Amino acid sequence: MQNEILLVAEAVSSEKGLPKDSIFEAIEMALATATKKRYEETSIIEVNIDRSTGEYESFKCWEVVAEEEFEDSEFHLQLDEAKAKDDSLELGSIYREQVENIEFGRIAAQAAKQVIVQKVREAERAQVVEKYRSFIGELVNGTVKKVSREFLIIDLGDGAEAILSRNELIPGEVFRMGDRLRAVLQEEERENRGPQLALSRKCPEMVGELFKLEVPEISEQVIEIKAIARDPGSRTKIAVKTNDNRIDPVGACVGMRGSRVQAVSSELGNERLDIVIWDDDPAQLLINSMGPAEITSIVLDEVKGTMEVAVTEDTLAQAIGKSGQNVRLSSQITGWKLNVIDQNAASEKGEQESSTFVTSLVGYLDVDEDVAKALVEDGFTNLDLIASSSNADIAKIDGFDEEIADLLIGRSKEALLTLAMELSSDTDDDSNDLMSLEGVDMSLALELNQKGITDREELAEQSVDELIQLVDMTEEAAAELIMQARAHWFE
Repeated sequence: MQNEILLVAEAVSSEKGLPKDSIFEAIEMALATATKKRYEETSIIEVNIDRSTGEYESFKCWEVVAEEEFEDSEFHLQLDEAKAKDDSLELGSIYREQVENIEFGRIAAQAAKQVIVQKVREAERAQVVEKYRSFIGELVNGTVKKVSREFLIIDLGDGAEAILSRNELIPGEVFRMGDRLRAVLQEEERENRGPQLALSRKCPEMVGELFKLEVPEISEQVIEIKAIARDPGSRTKIAVKTNDNRIDPVGACVGMRGSRVQAVSSELGNERLDIVIWDDDPAQLLINSMGPAEITSIVLDEVKGTMEVAVTEDTLAQAIGKSGQNVRLSSQITGWKLNVIDQNAASEKGEQESSTFVTSLVGYLDVDEDVAKALVEDGFTNLDLIASSSNADIAKIDGFDEEIADLLIGRSKEALLTLAMELSSDTDDDSNDLMSLEGVDMSLALELNQKGITDREELAEQSVDELIQLVDMTEEAAAELIMQARAHWFE
């Protein structure tokens, strides 16, 4: 038998071009499987083959575990029992007890053969994946070899095959046996089968790879693809940048009479392709991406990573797109969350916010409404901004001078000090104090106070959307803070 094992390992290794270790591992697994069937064992069986002589030994194995982790005597051995057998064993060690090697009969040999064949296939598959690993993310050509309800088997040539899941096809695509196709090569881990070559035609990289083929300037790195956002089978936005100012990146990608972009679109089932110019400024990139919709204003919130985009009423539907497609793709291109509204709604919202800021400043600074409006229009919307500004900054406002600026800064500091003293002073019921809530420091308490939220009860009545409009914080942080404020409701 020993000589037979060596001969099998040698023959299979030579025939399949696989390392002998992989073959020996397959034989060991086959022997272990056959041993379990022969003795009707449910426990773990391990077989070790001497690579030089072909001799092998069979063992029954137990894992050494703590008493509380002990579940099955077929698989586990408690530490004290293990110590009695071998004093060197520790928690997590494997205790092995030698058992008699089986003598192969017809059934055992068949079982061994099946395991060997399976392991050899897995080793071959891993070898193919390793060969093609350098091509991961690139476009490859193949022929449909097999079609099933869930996937297609694609022959890549040289004995290599890849799986193209139907979920990775462009909606509406149909391929038959013998059809040629192009797709992006990927790698996926399949349960119990190891690495597997996979293909995709709906990933964003598919569009980029096709443009590389059609546009020499991209492969030559004269034009660079910066971002791709895709709704497979429907619409794709691709942002490009030129490294040579003499070249129009959009014109180069479109080609003479649209020949280049049409070639890409045809390969993708006539998918609509929008080519936009990349810009490092996210606001300008958004304008480029959402064209031809007319954007009237953009408000960026860098803390939340959002943009509020105001567009003309007659281009609102165009800006949003069918089922929100244009907004969704533009959001992916820019990397910002977008909130698109018409300019009338934006104006009303701005007026409401300005009115709130003006009322607050009139009360805290003891100034008339015109002075407060001038401050708000110039961006000085709260006490902190005014108190931390220089005389020169405020004196730049039309109608203001350094004397007025000095007065306003002084009053802002006094108002902030008064608020701080009120917040930190002892009260008869400090359970309703904002400062009693975890995560609320003096700065946040002051900011909430300026926005009209002076105690825990008023904070508890806020919604998440209302709170994040008043102060800069994430939805998660706002929700947690509100729930803290409402905790006493459920006591």
